[in-house]
Amino acid sequence: MTETDTRIDPRLLRMVAVMLVGGIAVLFDSTIVAIAVQTLATDLHASLTTIQWVSTGYLLALGVTIPLAVWAQGRIGGKNLWLVGLVLFGFGSVAASLAPGIGLLVAARAVQGVGGGILLPLMTTLPMQAAGGKASGRMVAMVGLPMVLGPVLGPLVGGAVLHWLSWRWMFWINVPLVVTGFVLARRHLPDDRPTARSGLDGLGAFLLPVGLVGVLYGLSEVGSDHGFGHAGVLVPLLVGAALVSAFVVHAVRAGGQALVDVRLLRLRSVGSSSAALFVAGASMFGTMLLLPLFWQQVRGASALTAGLMMVPQGVGSIFSRTIAGRLTDAIGARSVTVAAFLIVGLTTVPFAFAGPTTSTWWLVGLLVVRGFGLGGVIIPVMAVSFLDTSPAQVPHASVLTRISQQVGGAFGTAVLAVVLDSAVRSSGDPLAAFHHAFWWAVGFTGLALVACGWLPGKRAAGQTASENASSGQPVAATANLAR
Repeated sequence: MTETDTRIDPRLLRMVAVMLVGGIAVLFDSTIVAIAVQTLATDLHASLTTIQWVSTGYLLALGVTIPLAVWAQGRIGGKNLWLVGLVLFGFGSVAASLAPGIGLLVAARAVQGVGGGILLPLMTTLPMQAAGGKASGRMVAMVGLPMVLGPVLGPLVGGAVLHWLSWRWMFWINVPLVVTGFVLARRHLPDDRPTARSGLDGLGAFLLPVGLVGVLYGLSEVGSDHGFGHAGVLVPLLVGAALVSAFVVHAVRAGGQALVDVRLLRLRSVGSSSAALFVAGASMFGTMLLLPLFWQQVRGASALTAGLMMVPQGVGSIFSRTIAGRLTDAIGARSVTVAAFLIVGLTTVPFAFAGPTTSTWWLVGLLVVRGFGLGGVIIPVMAVSFLDTSPAQVPHASVLTRISQQVGGAFGTAVLAVVLDSAVRSSGDPLAAFHHAFWWAVGFTGLALVACGWLPGKRAAGQTASENASSGQPVAATANLAR
């Protein structure tokens, strides 16, 4: 692939399309349940605190599984692991739809989380390995489609289901996608052989997954416990952070034998992308908490209408996918990402002034442009994150960036939940509280701009790749995006 040739190999194109069929169900399911909390509490006769475990259980299972995906892929091969992930996610979806009570529903959601924790990193890993590390912007635009649309369209699908059908159909929707994705994957995904030569890193398999569970659990409890200082938040956060830190020390010593090779964070492409995705996750998912609540609590919209109001962002994201991919190939990831975050920040500012009488068409237009910016954030960062890695390092880089975005999303959601709740309790004015929270969301985009400054530019990335090669670091087969 030359600098001017960014065409995608037809076989790779087919591979990505096959994986999107099953993978998009996971991205939808991550957000679709959030809008059904009140309905689930009523139908299952449970408190809102208990119902939150429907989302928390899924999140924790996801956090446990993602770090193990690298080892599992090496043991049974990427294609086989993808099929296993689809089966688990499909089984969990059916079990959730049939659950007679809250206990079994939470357990089923945990099974879904295990399946999702397998599928999410593979959605990036397998295409990147098949491409030999040649991550053109156009290819990443395809791979990242579910990541962009899932958080936007999930609330819409959830709102529509709750308006016309039972909440159980939120999980039945996954079944045809999973079945079709399984059949297509079995026929069309290339067979690959297991590559693992050693056993599981037992200490790492304890430290990192359990540490991530502690961090994610603590962050998920921020909203219900009203603040970071509560013991139910602080204890799991500190314990989780200590375990993750211990894993980093262990992984540096273990090198390539560690569960996840954290040494890759020394590469500018992986380290800067992980930092940018953390802040991007905080900005994106934190605001996804605010927007539906804004439409419902400030504008008096129904759950269905609140979901419909997320569609404009999805439309904007679709429009920007191809453009962002081509611009990434042409001018580099840093410039595209900075411009995209500026768009996101500037279109968030008006919501810090919006009220019940603000023109709906004005807000909808802002959301279209904001979605355009969101679509331009993920694509270039994903493209550059594998720039300096060899095919064998791609699974580790994929897990590192995925964990960064997942923890960043949980962090952003927790912070904005606390900010919103504290502002409501201190002022007693929901509108003023939302304005305050939206300013915090704007602040996240400001932090993201700082993180983007570390991303390799077009020339800097090429220099980084050359420097890594001269220092003995394995690099990708191409530095097309770098030059």
